[in-house]
Amino acid sequence: MSAKKAIVLLSGGVDSATTLAIAKAEGFDCYAISFAYGQRHAVELSCAQRVAMAMKVSEHYVINIDLTLFGHSALTDYELAVPKNRPDLEKHTQIPITYVPARNTIFLSYALAYAEQIAAAHIFIGVNALDYSGYPDCRPEYIAAFEAMANLATKAAVQGSAVTIHAPLINLTKAQIICTGVKLGLDYSVTHSCYDPLPNGTACGACDSCQLRKKGFAEAGVPDPTLYGARRT
Repeated sequence: MSAKKAIVLLSGGVDSATTLAIAKAEGFDCYAISFAYGQRHAVELSCAQRVAMAMKVSEHYVINIDLTLFGHSALTDYELAVPKNRPDLEKHTQIPITYVPARNTIFLSYALAYAEQIAAAHIFIGVNALDYSGYPDCRPEYIAAFEAMANLATKAAVQGSAVTIHAPLINLTKAQIICTGVKLGLDYSVTHSCYDPLPNGTACGACDSCQLRKKGFAEAGVPDPTLYGARRT
């Protein structure tokens, strides 16, 4: 019997790479999808391609969409500065300027269309609700709501082939995520997390994502393979 098909959203970061490793370990035949959406950290796409090749996915698509048209995010608008060296990230209550409007909804919608096209009943996304930057589309209630919508919106679901949205990292800390990936043999040196990399692609070491990555490796007791640089003023 062949493995069940699954669509995996793959950004090239720690979380999405770990999610792909989990899906593979659970016996899914994985089809990866990444997005070039005008993000300033587009270096993550080459990492996604390396992860996809290393994990031997059945297909990997990189979809071009232009979210710079809407702005309002430091990830897609170069006029907005990426926050650096924010202390006590878990204590911040306001959604940061790195939030990209409706990004996960857009990405999951593409994944849903892809899933229906190849008759896949499973979609994996690497969101987590603990070590994250306060994004509303990383919460369990959001994932549940999208799954409910997906099963009302597609021909496949209406005809009896319901889709399941898997968020296996949703209740894990970054340290727990990294430990999980290490146990599955994942090589984190090919992943990228930085929101504002240097021109040569080196991680800045100071943005929220870099801070969470550093914290995660330190708490996991795993050497961080990332090369961090410093942007000159």
